[in-house]
Formats: sequence, C-alpha cells, structure tokens
Amino acid sequence: MRISFLLHNAYALGGTIRTTFNLAAALAGQGHQVEIASVFRHLDTPELPLDPRISLQHLVDMRRKHPAYEGGHPLHAQPAVVFPAGESRYRQYSRLTDERIGRWLAGLDTDVVVGTRPGLNVHLARQAPRGLVRVAQEHLTLETHSARLALTLRRLYPRLNAVTTTTEADAAAYRRRLRLTGVRVRAVPNSVPELAVTPSGLDAKFVVAAGRLVPVKRYGDLIRAFAKVVVERPDWGLRLYGAGVQREALARQIGELGLGGHVRLMGQVIPIEPELAKGSVLAVSSAMESFGMTIVEGMRAGLPVVSTDCPLGPGEIITHGVDGLLVPPGDCDAMAAALLGLINDDDRRHAMGRAALHTAQHYDPDRIAGLCAALFEQLLAERRGLRRHVTGHAVGAAYAANDLAHAAVRRAKRALKAR
Repeated sequence: MRISFLLHNAYALGGTIRTTFNLAAALAGQGHQVEIASVFRHLDTPELPLDPRISLQHLVDMRRKHPAYEGGHPLHAQPAVVFPAGESRYRQYSRLTDERIGRWLAGLDTDVVVGTRPGLNVHLARQAPRGLVRVAQEHLTLETHSARLALTLRRLYPRLNAVTTTTEADAAAYRRRLRLTGVRVRAVPNSVPELAVTPSGLDAKFVVAAGRLVPVKRYGDLIRAFAKVVVERPDWGLRLYGAGVQREALARQIGELGLGGHVRLMGQVIPIEPELAKGSVLAVSSAMESFGMTIVEGMRAGLPVVSTDCPLGPGEIITHGVDGLLVPPGDCDAMAAALLGLINDDDRRHAMGRAALHTAQHYDPDRIAGLCAALFEQLLAERRGLRRHVTGHAVGAAYAANDLAHAAVRRAKRALKAR
C-alpha cells in the first residue's frame, strides 16, 4: 500500500510526532510505501529520528533565517477558511496553509491518507479526492475539543472512511456523540518500540516521572505525595524529567517542602527511555491522559507504574495490582501509599516489573502497524468493490442542521428568560 500521513509539524517534539514516526517506520518495515507531509517546517532536520525509508516533505517553510522562509507571505496574513476556527491551533493556520494542504491532497498518488489532528482531518474531509481512503486519527480525546469544533467534526467526519482513537473509551464517545453513520470508528493504541537499552533491574532507589511541566500533569500533587514518602523512606528520591511553564513553580514547591535533597527536576532529555530504565518505579499524576505514552515507555523499561486512574488511557493500559497501581486523581495520600507499597516490597516490585514488560508487548510497533494495515486494506477492498462511501456527506449535513436547530431553540429560550 501507499500510505500518506499529514502532520502539523514533523520537525518539533511531541507525542503525536513520535507515535506517527513509530507507526510509519513499522509500516515501511512491512513493505508499505510511506510518506509524511509536515504542514510547517521550522528546523533544517526533525528533532526526532525518522526512518530513512520514509519520505518527508513540508508544505510551508517557517525557518526564519532560511531564504525559503514564508512567514511573510501575503496569504499567511489572512485567516484560514478550511482549517476549523474551533481548533486550538487555528491561529497558526492561514489562507496559505489552506492552499498548500489542498494542493498537496489534490496531487496525492496514494491509497490511504491519514490526518493526525482534528483540523487536518477536516482538510481531508473537505479537500481530499473522493477516490482516496481517508482516515482521521484522534491523538487527544473528543471531550477535550470545544463544542464548536465537535459540531464541525459531526458535520464533516461522515465524509471520511474511518476514525481511529487511542482508547476504547474515546471510540465509544465518538460513536455515541457524533453518530458517524458509515464511518468505521476503531480504537488503535499508540505504538512504543522495544528499548535499545537493558530494562531496569529495579534496585535503584529512584521513582521517575516524565512529561511536560504543565498543569494537566499535576506534578505538584506528585511532589506533595513524595514528601510523605520520604518521611518513611528518606533513602529514596524522585527524578522528574521534562520542560514547561511550571518549572519555576515546581522548583519553589520543592524548596518550600524541604525536598531539595530528594526531588530533582532533570530537564528535558532525549531520548527519555534510557533515563526511565535508571529508575525502579514510574509515577504518573495526571488529571487527564488521552493515552499515556510515558506509561508504556516505562513498562518497556520494566518499571511497575503508579498512576492516577484519570480519563482515559491509564485504566486501559494498567491492570491494577498486576503491572501497576491505580489511585484516584488528586489523592496525594493514595499516591504516597501506592509508591510506598512498591518501595517497601522488593518482591512485589519485581513481579509487577516483569508483568509490565509483558504488557508493553501489546504496544509493539509491528503489532499496531498490522492493525492499521488490516483496517486500511479492508477500506481499500470496499473501495475496489465499489461499495461507495456516498451517504456520509448527507448524514453529516443532517446532523449539523439538527444541532443548529437545537442551538437556535436554546438561544430563543435564553432570550425569553432574559426578558
């Protein structure tokens, strides 16, 4: 098969980029012809390693000191009309990106085109030739999208052939809320390659955590929980990897709690996997995880995981009491107790670490690529069998009209109440 991926920016860092590169490499390894188009390019080379078998091109050059820089293009000063206004990245898009993405889609010589964020999936729905199999990937969750964007997706996603989510819970939400008649909605988890280093021996006295230092990760909760851990086990430490807007606040919190000798902010490290393998337990304190790449990466390193049972990913990855422990979000006492339960019990920690290694195999890139390839082949077979995807546009328009009618009724009721 010929498979084309459309990414926001393949030259940056991020979970969507990493998992797309992993999947593309695995598909190429299975004999498929794979290409990636990056809407934007701000560096000469990608931050993350890309398999040389994969073709990479960019659509808009944003390298400021490069002769090809297009940030000053007249069309880039005009707001986008195809990329949806309800999408969080909307201000980065423009009439220039509308034109470039549309031109790229129109010229594709491929079997399957895959979008990797809602705004790009809308481009697929509106601009991709009908002869292509069009697949929308959801790397966040439906719940995280604005009501305005959800309405747009409900209207346009019926033009697509399939939507894939990273969890079964999110797939169920798409089926229930968007009612995508004629569109296959499948849960396909992210893939995580096997470590290039030896898994942890689980004897180092460190808990590790990794991710962006942003509010949703709730690292302040983890630090408060670890303050309780060191009261009982002052010989253990916490290493927190990542960069972000909360670094200074977290550093102050560490100082105020007197944890300077126990909790270290390690900064952003690439690759992260060898650092995870230096720890003995992985901690995840998030309020929300659309999937949980770090959880699987920790399991690949042989670490048992203590995680909040937040929506949506952790509970689908971790089997409580087998390869990790799940605690209520925001419950620092429960997090501390779970960490101490593994710190104080070597046998249990090692048993869960072995189970975590086994669980991680479920996310092997070859397996996940096989799931994707099977879905793509099925969709292609339907195309070739002339089972045309003809009802989606009409169904989507009907649902959108219904939504707009209900919205008008609600506005009228509010106006009456205000009188």
